[in-house]
Amino acid sequence: MDQRNLSDLAGQLDGSLQRPGDPEYDAARTIWNAMIDRHPALIARCRSTNDVVCAVHFAREHNLLVSVRGGGHNVAGNAVCDDGLMIDLTLMNEVSVDTMASSVTAGGGCTLGAIDTASHAHGLAVPAGIVSETGVGGLALGGGVGWLVRKYGMTCDNLIAAEVVTADGRVVTASATENQDLFWGLRGGGGNFGIVTSFQFQAHPVTEVIGGMIIHPREAARDVYRFYRDFTKQAPLELTAYCACLTTPDGTPATAIIACYCGDPANAESTLKPLREFGSPIADTLALIPRIEMQTMFDAGFPYGNRNYWKSSFVDELTDDAIDLVVEHANRITSPLSALMIEYYYGGPSSKIGETDTAFAHRDAQYDLGVIGQWQDPAEDAEHIEWVRSAYSALEPYSNGRIYANLIGVDQMTDETQLRATFGINYDRLVTLKQKYDPTNFFRMNQNIKPF
Repeated sequence: MDQRNLSDLAGQLDGSLQRPGDPEYDAARTIWNAMIDRHPALIARCRSTNDVVCAVHFAREHNLLVSVRGGGHNVAGNAVCDDGLMIDLTLMNEVSVDTMASSVTAGGGCTLGAIDTASHAHGLAVPAGIVSETGVGGLALGGGVGWLVRKYGMTCDNLIAAEVVTADGRVVTASATENQDLFWGLRGGGGNFGIVTSFQFQAHPVTEVIGGMIIHPREAARDVYRFYRDFTKQAPLELTAYCACLTTPDGTPATAIIACYCGDPANAESTLKPLREFGSPIADTLALIPRIEMQTMFDAGFPYGNRNYWKSSFVDELTDDAIDLVVEHANRITSPLSALMIEYYYGGPSSKIGETDTAFAHRDAQYDLGVIGQWQDPAEDAEHIEWVRSAYSALEPYSNGRIYANLIGVDQMTDETQLRATFGINYDRLVTLKQKYDPTNFFRMNQNIKPF
C-alpha cells in the first residue's frame, strides 16, 4: 500500500480515510466496550454504499483483514481489527419513515436511538433492543430482542429488506422476493454474508407503554425469581419482563423485575396487579411513559467506556435449583456494575416461526441467562472475568446448550462447538450459504461461520 494507492482510495470516498495520527482516527476506532483497544491500519469512514464498495475492493486487492463497525455498541469487539481495514458505517445513520406502509428504513450505521426518535415522531416503533446506543446492524443480524419481542417479534422477524455489499463488491437487495437465500441468512446469521448498508423494517403503532422497575431487597431474590417464573408464564403477550440481580446506584444489592406492557392501558391494572402486590418491594417505578423513554431506561447502566465481559445461554426451564445457583453467584458479584439477568421471550410471534424458516434457530427458547460483567479499572480484569466464567460454568448444566448470537462471549467465538450452539440446526445450511456469498471468508470478524 504505497501513498498513491491510499490517495486513490481516499479520493474515491464521500467520507474519509483515517490513518494513525489523523484527526478522526482514535474516535473512530473507540467502541463502547473499553476492553477493546485495537489499531486498524486504515479506517474508511463511509458516507455511502459506494464508499463501502470501494473499501471492500481495496481490502481484497491488498489482502487486508476487514472489520465492520455499525453503531459501535459492540461487546465482543468484532467491529475493530488490528492492522487491517476497518469499514466504519457510523456516518451512514439516516432514518426515513413511511407512514403509509408503517415501515422504517435505516442506514447500516444507525443506533436504536436514531430509529426510535424518528419512528416515535410518527407514532410507530420498531421492535429492537433495550439500550438506545446499540447499533441496529449487529442487533438485527444476530436476532434482536427487546421490550416488544413477545407482542411483535424479534428485530430480524420485522426485517422487510436489506441492501447488502457482498464480499466481491456487488450491491444486492435481499428480501422475500429477491435473493431469498441471503434474506434467510441475514435474519440471525450475523455479519457473515456481507455488509448491510440499509435496513427496512416493519413498524408498529406503539407510542406509550407502562414500564419501569419493581425493586426488591436482595434477601428476597429466590422468592422474586420464583414469582417471576410463574408470573411471566401466565402473562399476556403485551408484557415483556426481565428479572435481574443487580446493585442500585446507591450501592444496595437488589433484585429487580423490569417490565414493559405495550397493550391497552385500560387492561394494564389487572395484568400488573400481581406484580405490584408481590412481596415487599423497596421501589416501584411502573408508570405510563412514552415508549422512547422505555428504550433509554437502561442507558445509564451501560455507558461508553466501561469494561465488559459477558456470557449467556438459553435455559428451557427455570427450576428452583437453577434459581438457587443464580442467586448464589449473584451474591458473589465482584463489581457493583455487574448483573445476573434472566430474560423471558417465549409465546409471541417469534415463537411461532419455524426454527429453519430463518437463520435464527432458537424459536422455542424460554429464557435467556445473561452473566453481565462490567467494571472500570483494567487492573481488576482478571477478578471480574473469573466471576463471569464461574457463574456461567455453574449454571451451564441448566442450559439447553444454545447461545444467543448477540450475547456470545469473545472467547466463545473461536470454539466451533460454541458457534454450532449459536446457530443450532441451521449451522450446516449457513456454511453452504457462506460458501456461495463469501467463499474466502473475507468477512470473518464476526460470529464466524467458516466456508471450509
